Amino acid sequence: MAIMLSEGASSSSAFERGWIYDVFLSFRGEDTRRSFTGFLYHGLRQRGINVFIDDEKLRRGEELSLALLGAIEESRIAIIVFSQNYASSTWCLDELAKILECYKTRGQLVWPVFFHVDPSVVRHQRGSFGTAMAEHEVRFKGNVEKVQKWKKALFEAANLSGWTLENGYVTNSTKHLFYSPVFPFLFMCLFLLLCFIMHG
Repeated sequence: MAIMLSEGASSSSAFERGWIYDVFLSFRGEDTRRSFTGFLYHGLRQRGINVFIDDEKLRRGEELSLALLGAIEESRIAIIVFSQNYASSTWCLDELAKILECYKTRGQLVWPVFFHVDPSVVRHQRGSFGTAMAEHEVRFKGNVEKVQKWKKALFEAANLSGWTLENGYVTNSTKHLFYSPVFPFLFMCLFLLLCFIMHG
């Protein structure tokens, strides 16, 4: 089960466009909940952006809840925070697959953020992503289709325009390199989101 933690948000922009939420955040809690994703969530909420963020303590079983699947479908933008242990979570991978489905069928915007992870590692499932997928192949050896769906989703998401944050430097989809500590980077994301949601 998941919950929407935006009681203080008063944005009507999502409703005006037929969406319930402005932003859905997909992330690995143990990696970024108390750092990047947490700051991003609170920054968006303080600026009136209607954000859906799940509560890992309420997760049960192996499958995504209908509430979480519905939240993904009803969000205008999905921000995927790829971090070191993202692929080790089957929940994150199921979220990712659903997000890519909505990207193709509902016109959802998908913005990947590569948090101390190179996009090529995600794209080709190397390093920690390769290790995680190898473990999933063993665990789900009776469901090859599921694992292939996750691999395809990782590949496709890593090819989308987004931002890479590595050692204090940020690169965007144009490969422009510039120094940006975490907080300025967060505010850059917030500014772009606000510009799109309010004027896009």
